[in-house]
Amino acid sequence: MKPALIHGFLLVRPVISRLRVISLVFLVSLLLSGCVKYDVLVNVKDENHGAIVQQIRLGEQLRSFSNAQATEWLKSIERRAKELHGKTTPRSLQTLVVTIPFSNGEELTTKFNQFFNPVNPTPRKAKDRETVDLPSLDSTLSLDQRSFLVVQRNQLHYELDLRSLAVLSANGSVIVSPGSLLDLQFSLQTPWGANILDLGDNTITPQIYENGHQLVWTLIPGQLNRLAVVYWVPSPLGIGTIVIFLLVLGGFYVKYKSFVVTEA
Repeated sequence: MKPALIHGFLLVRPVISRLRVISLVFLVSLLLSGCVKYDVLVNVKDENHGAIVQQIRLGEQLRSFSNAQATEWLKSIERRAKELHGKTTPRSLQTLVVTIPFSNGEELTTKFNQFFNPVNPTPRKAKDRETVDLPSLDSTLSLDQRSFLVVQRNQLHYELDLRSLAVLSANGSVIVSPGSLLDLQFSLQTPWGANILDLGDNTITPQIYENGHQLVWTLIPGQLNRLAVVYWVPSPLGIGTIVIFLLVLGGFYVKYKSFVVTEA
C-alpha cells in the first residue's frame, strides 16, 4: 500500500469511528424514543376518600426491542400494587392502569412512598427472583394536614430525583438523554382546586386543567424535580357533626315552641 494511501486511511479512521458512535447513539434513541409513558394521578375526593391512579404505557419500540423484560417489569408493578391492596387493569398489551385506594392523608403518603421507594420488599419465591423490579429512585411524598371542623387544609410536597436515569459514557458525558426514553407526569386532582407553592431551585410548574381542579406536572428526567401545593377538602365528619347539631337544635326549638303554645 502506498504511503499516501496509508496516511489518508489513518486520517479517515478516527472520523469513521466517530460516525459509528454517533450512528449507534442515534439508533438507540430512535428505537427507545418515548418508550415508557408513566402518568401518576393523586385523586383526592374528600378527607377520607381518594386513590393513586397510575397509567403505564410501553411504546411498541420497547415491546419489539425487549418484550420479555417489559412483561416482567409490568408483572413487578402488579405485584407491588397487590401488596398495597390495589388493583391493576390491562387496557392493552402496552397499557396497564394501577389503582391504589387510600382513606386518609397518612395512608396516601405511606402507600405512595412504599410503592415507588420500598424499604422492606416482600420476600418472593425463587422462580420470581429473576424478575425485573421497579427502578430504585429517590422519591418522597409528604403531606401536612390541619383540620378546621368542616374543612381540612393539606400542604403536599413531592420530590423526585431522576438524575440517575441518564445514560453516561465512560468519561461521564451524557450519550442518551433520559428525556428520550421516558415521559413522566404527576397529577393532582382535588374538589376545590389548589394553590401552587414555590420551593426555589428545581421547582417545576404545572399545567392547570378543569378550572383549577387538576394540576399536571411534566417531570424532567435526568434532573431533580420538586413541587408543592396547598389544597382544601371537605370533612364529612365535621359536616355531619354540624348537621346533627342543627337537627338537635331544631328539635329543641320545635319542642320549646310547642310548649309555649300549650301554656298559652
